[in-house]
Amino acid sequence: MYNIIMYAIQLGVAIASLFNEKVRKMWRGEREAFRILKEQVDPNAQYVWFHAASLGEFEQGRPIIERLRQEYPQYKILLTFYSPSGYEVRKNYQGADIICYMPIDTVTNARRFLRLVRPCMAFFIKYEFWYNFLHILKHRNVPTYSVSSIFRPNQVFFRWYGKNYGRVLRCFTKFFVQNEQSKELLNSIGITEVEITGDTRFDRVLQIKEAAKELPVVEAFAAGRLFVAGSSWLPDEEIFIKYFNEHRDWKLIIAPHVIGEDHLQQIENLLEGRKVIRYTEAEKSLNASDTSLTSHLSPLTSSDVLIIDCFGLLSSIYRYGQIAYVGGGFGVGIHNLPEAAVWGIPVFFGPNNERFQEAQELKKNGGGLEIHNYEEFAARMDELTADPASLLKRGEAAGGYVKGNAGATEIILRQLTVLRVAKRQSRADS
Repeated sequence: MYNIIMYAIQLGVAIASLFNEKVRKMWRGEREAFRILKEQVDPNAQYVWFHAASLGEFEQGRPIIERLRQEYPQYKILLTFYSPSGYEVRKNYQGADIICYMPIDTVTNARRFLRLVRPCMAFFIKYEFWYNFLHILKHRNVPTYSVSSIFRPNQVFFRWYGKNYGRVLRCFTKFFVQNEQSKELLNSIGITEVEITGDTRFDRVLQIKEAAKELPVVEAFAAGRLFVAGSSWLPDEEIFIKYFNEHRDWKLIIAPHVIGEDHLQQIENLLEGRKVIRYTEAEKSLNASDTSLTSHLSPLTSSDVLIIDCFGLLSSIYRYGQIAYVGGGFGVGIHNLPEAAVWGIPVFFGPNNERFQEAQELKKNGGGLEIHNYEEFAARMDELTADPASLLKRGEAAGGYVKGNAGATEIILRQLTVLRVAKRQSRADS
């Protein structure tokens, strides 16, 4: 049944690619994957394969990729993505030797892919459970690891009707899971090679913090009280913008999840009577060759809302704020909370967060504030504004949570028998 579904998906993707640009990129990328592998795979090299569905999973796997590359240069890295939102952003990532799409999980594709690559190890990040690829990896005795995975009782593996598909979990050499519940669920179906390591994403956000960019535009703008909203959607923006239309003693930075002219116009239409400037406009002004620096800074310093209309800056922007908001909690689910919390500031988010352990933990320790509507948001903001000690305490709780949960990468690398053997062999050869 699974294979029938996979071939149906393959056909569906082919048809959908005629009408949707994102699907078209995925379809072309999957077909080009075999060409890329034929051209770039070194038959004399040992490849470690990392698979991430999209950009978020890649960021979780990235600390392991970079440590492995640094400490075990004898291995080459193959990185695959399923989604264009991951591949298109990271296709030029310098930490991997080969980057391509992962073909749809048919038996034919899996056999062909693995014959070309012949990986010596494989890492699947978080939710990736591809039946055919994993079974062939097991048949070939390739050590295969699930990293930063998290399991819940309602998942198909733990239901009576998912028993057959659940066998895919037995293909992994070891699971590195985020919490105790995940370990218990796996143990309940007879899987015991499980280690609780936490989430490698905490290691990644600490890396990002250490390498944060200097942003002259934001520095010039960020005088006084500053609220930073990241990865926001319209339902988020309708709540927090209403508050800041009424409280003009706060400056506001908005980095929306979707950067398109229609959405940017929607945001600007919500901002009643506030002076707005876009990041790219402000950057051009600062970089202009005019001799008067004051004339360049004036539109920026006199504005009280800065809209980020480009990518790649958000993780560095949070550092300038006193309070943050991470979007998505009124829709698909919240985005990257640790990315904001690492800066030691309290973080607001919407109610769709039950699947996100970091949201639950931040709510418990006071560093995160869940809101359901405008009234809740306004009440919480008024409390924080009126009580600087509470603001500081919540910020310290948020930053402490990230630091306290770092270290998963180190634990995982220590647990990998294959790497320990490789290190001993390297020492013997020297």
